[in-house]
Amino acid sequence: MKISKLNNLDPVEAAQVFEQCCTASAWVRKMIERRPYDSLQVLKLQATNIWETMQTDDLLEAFAGHPKIGDLSSLKEKFHNTLANASREQSGTKSASALVLEELARYNRDYEDKFGFIFIVFASGKSAEEMLDIIKARIHNDFSEEILIAAGEQLKITQLRIDRLIAPNH
Repeated sequence: MKISKLNNLDPVEAAQVFEQCCTASAWVRKMIERRPYDSLQVLKLQATNIWETMQTDDLLEAFAGHPKIGDLSSLKEKFHNTLANASREQSGTKSASALVLEELARYNRDYEDKFGFIFIVFASGKSAEEMLDIIKARIHNDFSEEILIAAGEQLKITQLRIDRLIAPNH
């Protein structure tokens, strides 16, 4: 998609596009309000600036828009509007052993029980084993530390999705 097309979408269509990048409704609303964007760089800068204003409830709403790492079956059911992105981002889990996936699922459950939200990690380019190591390290954090880390990971995911959304010839 070209920047010019994004700028000219009606608000409902623009919301559908931005929701593919991040599902926090306040972020989506503000991204729509800040149009028009002059370039991909400006779009990404605004995305970051807006993300940094999000409150805990907004962060949790964004996190809830992701499937659990390694749980690709949930993509088809609950996360159909981010299916292609999440599938590609979690491709490192496709070749993982059953044992690694089971351990990842167990840590995902323990993580969600402890923090009240799913494990968020910038999964692109990471193997299931790497993500397992990351969750094992992060599960020992306290809530205030972990939500900041997860928010940073969400921003990386959002930026990657924006890059994929906007054609190089914007």
